[in-house]
Amino acid sequence: MMLANKTIVITGVSSGIGADVARLARFHGARVIGIDRNEPSMTLDGFVKIDLGNPTAIDTALDTLPEKIDALCNIAGVPGTADAELVGRVNYLGLRHLSEALIPRFNQGASIVNVASVLGIEWPERLAQHKALAGTSYFEEGAAWLKKNPVPQETCYQYFKEALIVWSTQQAFTWFRDHGVRMNCVAPGPVFTPILGDFVSMLGEERVQKDAERMLRPAYSDEVAEVIAFLCSDASRWVCGVNIPVDGGLASTYL
Repeated sequence: MMLANKTIVITGVSSGIGADVARLARFHGARVIGIDRNEPSMTLDGFVKIDLGNPTAIDTALDTLPEKIDALCNIAGVPGTADAELVGRVNYLGLRHLSEALIPRFNQGASIVNVASVLGIEWPERLAQHKALAGTSYFEEGAAWLKKNPVPQETCYQYFKEALIVWSTQQAFTWFRDHGVRMNCVAPGPVFTPILGDFVSMLGEERVQKDAERMLRPAYSDEVAEVIAFLCSDASRWVCGVNIPVDGGLASTYL
């Protein structure tokens, strides 16, 4: 995997998928800068503790991030058991704000990898809404749009993963053409991480049981990390604007 000497910024670095991406990237010679609200439990080349739901905190943190970046892995997120407004601020608005703020720092051929979800598969059903949200220009404008168009608590996680896929796909070609930055998504199914229990609570026993019958098992976080690392590497240098399911075939069972 071609990651040697790359500088990679990883949000959600302190646990689960983010921690495994950091370990893998450092093993392959990358310099890893972590972002999380919790302290990491591993050696990193730099760490910034911030709340990604707060745009002011993100702007302040920019001063401590590298001037030249080869990849950004947007892995941090909160489950749908959290308040819907917080889910939107962290999983969508904050992710977008950080990504846009770092555009001038990306080296030619840099990569952005956004962690979506198999739950985002139904994005075409709400395409007009997701395009309207994507059309807002900055964090607070997006927050204002969401206040006028509130997202139901019970579907907020799915909604913002759908929105993330749409925004990423819309921006991908333009950012690649104008800035030399590739952007892609990965869409995991259930993953053995510390918040797996929150997803069981969020989806309900009936939905969880149906999904359990469709799949072999939840993924291990390192299985998802391998795909994210590939998208950060030079081996994926012509991959742009795609959403890759990493779910053991779960998405295909919905067809």
